[in-house]
Amino acid sequence: MIERKSGDYPAGRNQSTAYRDLVWTVVTASDESLDLIHQTEQALNTLQQNLVGLGSDKSRILSAQVFIANIDEKPIMDKAWNEWIGTNPKHWPQRACLGVELGGNWLIEITVTAARNQ
Repeated sequence: MIERKSGDYPAGRNQSTAYRDLVWTVVTASDESLDLIHQTEQALNTLQQNLVGLGSDKSRILSAQVFIANIDEKPIMDKAWNEWIGTNPKHWPQRACLGVELGGNWLIEITVTAARNQ
């Protein structure tokens, strides 16, 4: 059975989906007036909530794609990411970071695939 969580997302999109033992979720910051470090922290907190809501957590992320509005600010995002993901390399996912044009004043968007807890 496919589970979908739409939250406050616009029509035609879901925030999170789970199927069998996998979870997919996408997040942005809830407050786009913040700077990159604070938008990243908000997005990561929402990411953890989405994962837990579908039976997973940040230690089970398999793959992450991070989209930031200014690739030159990647070290700022990396600082927040590294604090959030922790120091155990067994919990570090494969991750790609790309500089892209994001809508509005969003500075970051993160999409992940994670395994569900067994």
